[in-house]
Amino acid sequence: MAALRTAKKELRRLVRQRLSQVPEQSIQKQSRAAQQRLLSLPEYRSAARISIYLSMPEGELDTGPIVADALQQGKEVYVPYIHKAAAATSEAPTSVMDMVSLHSQEDFEKLEADSWGIPTPSESSIEGRKRCLGRKDIDPQAAEGSEGGMHGLDVVVMPGMAFDRRLARLGHGKGYYDFFLARYKRSLGASAGPGSRMPFLGMRDLTRKLARPTSLIK
Repeated sequence: MAALRTAKKELRRLVRQRLSQVPEQSIQKQSRAAQQRLLSLPEYRSAARISIYLSMPEGELDTGPIVADALQQGKEVYVPYIHKAAAATSEAPTSVMDMVSLHSQEDFEKLEADSWGIPTPSESSIEGRKRCLGRKDIDPQAAEGSEGGMHGLDVVVMPGMAFDRRLARLGHGKGYYDFFLARYKRSLGASAGPGSRMPFLGMRDLTRKLARPTSLIK
């Protein structure tokens, strides 16, 4: 396990180095191509609720146009919000990521950047937003089945530092998406109705973020 963590740390370092060499013009070109590809997918076109990661100011595909299109199409759009876990345990991190709703394009444009430069909802605005996993993730006393219940997603657009040829994903090392998807799966079994399923996962990256053919991400 220690060797694997060391290998991932080194791979992240190499990826950051490569990303620093990608021209902004290339990032914008690839962003447009990725946007067109995603918007053409039947899973996206039929989705009513979609989660979209919001881009860092550099080194990632620009997801702003995807957010704008989804809102224009009348889809419910959810974006990441990181908060303290309601009850930290030995198996759970002290901070977790939830997906919370955007109200409009204007709401999106007013989001302020966090320490990573990523637009994020303010803590004071969370009470007025839907939570993908419901209120119990933030408030353990919240009643099941209330207005604050689970809002299932149809599509999740995920970021990644690198992907290997099998499309295994290397994240930034915080484990936010891994833990979020594990909680989402548990929530399906606990509270969702017949026909509920895991969302379609769309993973977006830059061409230089693909790991070497000989590198396998465990």
